Amino acid sequence: MQAPKAKKIAQLLESHGHQRIDNYYWMRDRENPDVIAYLNAENEYLKTSLKSTEDFQEELFQEMKGRIKEADESVPYLKSGYYWYVKYETGGEYPIYCRRKESMDAKEEIFLDVNVLAEGKSYYQVGGTAATEDLKTLAFAADEVGRRIYAIHFKDLETGEILSDHIPAITGNFAWASDNETLFYSKQDPDTLRSYQIYSHKLGTLVSEDRLIYEENDEEFSCVVHKTKSEKYILIHSESTISSEMRFLDAGNPTGEFQVLQSRIPFLEYAADHYKDHFWIRTNHEAQNFKLVKAPIDSPELENWEDVIPHRETVLLEDFDIFANFLVVQERSKGLCKINIKPWDGTQAHTLQFDDETYTAWISTNPEFDTSILRFGYNSLVTPASTFDYHMVTREKTLLKQQEIIGGYDASQYTSARIWAKASDGVMVPISLVYKIDKFSPDGSNPLLLYSYGSYGFSMDAYFSSSRLSLLDRGFVFAIAHIRGGEDLGRNWYEDGKMLRKRNTFTDYISCAEHLIAEKYTSAAHLYGMGGSAGGLLMGAVMNMRPDLFNGLIAAVPFVDVVTTMLDESIPLTTGEFQEWGNPKNKEYYEYMLSYSPYDNVEAKEYPNLLITSGLHDSQVQYWEPTKWVAKLREMKTDSKLLFLHTNMDAGHGGASGRFNSLKEMALEYTFLLYLEGLVLAKG
Repeated sequence: MQAPKAKKIAQLLESHGHQRIDNYYWMRDRENPDVIAYLNAENEYLKTSLKSTEDFQEELFQEMKGRIKEADESVPYLKSGYYWYVKYETGGEYPIYCRRKESMDAKEEIFLDVNVLAEGKSYYQVGGTAATEDLKTLAFAADEVGRRIYAIHFKDLETGEILSDHIPAITGNFAWASDNETLFYSKQDPDTLRSYQIYSHKLGTLVSEDRLIYEENDEEFSCVVHKTKSEKYILIHSESTISSEMRFLDAGNPTGEFQVLQSRIPFLEYAADHYKDHFWIRTNHEAQNFKLVKAPIDSPELENWEDVIPHRETVLLEDFDIFANFLVVQERSKGLCKINIKPWDGTQAHTLQFDDETYTAWISTNPEFDTSILRFGYNSLVTPASTFDYHMVTREKTLLKQQEIIGGYDASQYTSARIWAKASDGVMVPISLVYKIDKFSPDGSNPLLLYSYGSYGFSMDAYFSSSRLSLLDRGFVFAIAHIRGGEDLGRNWYEDGKMLRKRNTFTDYISCAEHLIAEKYTSAAHLYGMGGSAGGLLMGAVMNMRPDLFNGLIAAVPFVDVVTTMLDESIPLTTGEFQEWGNPKNKEYYEYMLSYSPYDNVEAKEYPNLLITSGLHDSQVQYWEPTKWVAKLREMKTDSKLLFLHTNMDAGHGGASGRFNSLKEMALEYTFLLYLEGLVLAKG
């Protein structure tokens, strides 16, 4: 089948006296039948080209699905006299929300069955859920398109009745006041999708009567509403990439006026929780790696902040949780997560110990103050997701649940490691990797998938995936490059990979690829890259810079038309990200972005084999970015290697909804890699 060829309509784009011609600008109109026809043609081209692999894709899907325990449930947590948990039933795609009163031996109450709600819908996703303090009414948010535009519904938990109240077109973020009838919720701009308004709704009243509580007029900020752990205060959190501002209100006085905790200051970030007479605040005030302070509720301004955990040059303070007798802090040191327990009585603090060389650990759900038990989560590249209770006095650790791999899993057959690559400027970059011992040959012959992200200060921790076993068992090495732009090695690691230092993200990834080849984990003929969203930008940038390093790349919902998108403030997320990428209305940033923007740097040369995925209703990376990119690559590349675009016509940024539907997309991605390695048994 002939590859689709998109028509060209020249569009002149000019900034700072510099002109660009975009022949595929016309693809921005999703109502244009020619756009839909082109997307369908690309989907058909992929399907026809890989038709011989259809049986294998189904086999792979069933293999990955078969490892997942269908009838499963989460570890219950105790709150307000009930044990709350989520379960899945055999054959069900969606979660079932349950509770039991006072004991897990009590009768199960199903208060939300998403399988029932999703019947007959091609996409359905429940966002937030929250019950009133008297536990009589449930609010839940549902998205039926995949564009992260939700509607809030209400359910009477005593009768099971869905109430007539219905709040459409909101973000899915909300919090109940203590009066059991007032709900605060955030609403987005209908065009940019920036969360910019906070409303209050009183049960039984019309949505048109909802009260506007707060509006964020600075287009670089968005705002959300939530409740403190104590449930004493409602907080409105306004935030940009570099600054924060919080407002608070007694949850028992929903008609009162919110007070500012600390007014916004450029480059001052903070987030607060409440305990007793103080707000407890994680902040970067005079602390690049963040510190913990406290401030009295009646005078919480900056000048009254008192250090609790001071700043440390080599330790990033990521999160904290407060208990009646303990302060628990989640930290990151040398790229690895630590959980530190600090008793209030001044006795010796201690840190939880973990055995794996590279792993992920995090503070889990702990809604109760008056307990000595800490719930935390843990996994690694070889250890399935695990939930523990840890007694903070006796230091006894109890495994409550570990992800069960149906068909069996023997961790001793696999090994993980952490190695370091030298970046182009001499900085050492960590790489986490895993492989099956009996499938690995230290001669560069193994295929290797190098995954990364590298933006927004998001740390890419080592994590377990049962689906990944389908690659490892077929001889793949899986590696994660902890490149700059993430926060893996502290706040400076992030700062050194954004704005006018963004190219460090790309050169770090290239250095990791070169190191893996040099150390004989793989070779250029067997090396593959993968990243999504901003990680898709990473894929696009590195393939322009070093296409010779890779046999194939997978770019999922990739952000690749950087300059044009960041010049268009009507596009969702643009204004809020000027402090991440820069504002190209400034000539210096325009020229810098132009130097790496994947779409603008497509050239007439050979590229690796490519699989690019997209979602028609994507609210974060608009579908036209990957679509234009593929059209331009088809026009200009000089090789005959594979180039596929797969657009999910029913979903958005997160792909398909449901527990197993997403595995079909993963099966396609894995088939693409295995096909290139000659490991697919094709039919016909």
